[in-house]
Amino acid sequence: MSNDSAAPHAVVTGSSSGIGRAIATLLLEQGWRVSGLDLAAPTLSHEGFAHATADLGNAAALARAAAGLRDADALVHAAGVLRVGPLGELDHAGGELMWRLHVDAATRLADALVPAMAARGRGRVVFVGSRVSHGMPGRGQYAATKAALVALARSWAAEVADRGVTINVVSPGATRTPMLQDPARAASAPRLPPIGRLIAPEEIAALVGFLLSAPAAAITGQDIAVCGGASLHR
Repeated sequence: MSNDSAAPHAVVTGSSSGIGRAIATLLLEQGWRVSGLDLAAPTLSHEGFAHATADLGNAAALARAAAGLRDADALVHAAGVLRVGPLGELDHAGGELMWRLHVDAATRLADALVPAMAARGRGRVVFVGSRVSHGMPGRGQYAATKAALVALARSWAAEVADRGVTINVVSPGATRTPMLQDPARAASAPRLPPIGRLIAPEEIAALVGFLLSAPAAAITGQDIAVCGGASLHR
């Protein structure tokens, strides 16, 4: 892809690793310009990719980053962390971090970017949630932040549905990402879904790519699971 300013522009958080990187990679292959927001150093090299180092848990840093991105046609919020713990042993600092990164960052980015999309009559937003949003022992704080994303998406989707903007959540099950090796989750090992393997980040990216496309214009306010069958017995 050339550095063509006429190409559609997507903002992707967490673009340096895992699901966010897979999404950014797919969009670049599809001809998007991608602005990656991540505290980590960039891991993608492409003429259509621009990286901005940003602490998504810091409101001032997020505002500075968002100020130059109001021409975005799409927002994908994929950045995330996992902190675990049962009642009586909750990680309160970790809970605050997850809320800032998952929910507050999504709120601030959407508030900065979606009104401009609606004014132009087109736009796409996808939040990367989690199957855990329905509840799981030891992951209450994480589940709460991911459930909040669903409530935000449904509420905002209703606000902008008549102005060409869709807002959805994609909720993965256990996915093969660096998060699985995070020492902070050592007490809560991932469970293989019924398909017998971890989900690939590229499988999540494929669905996100479709939701950003023109044929997905009638899909909005939805929480779509990519769980390998793990939610079948809910």
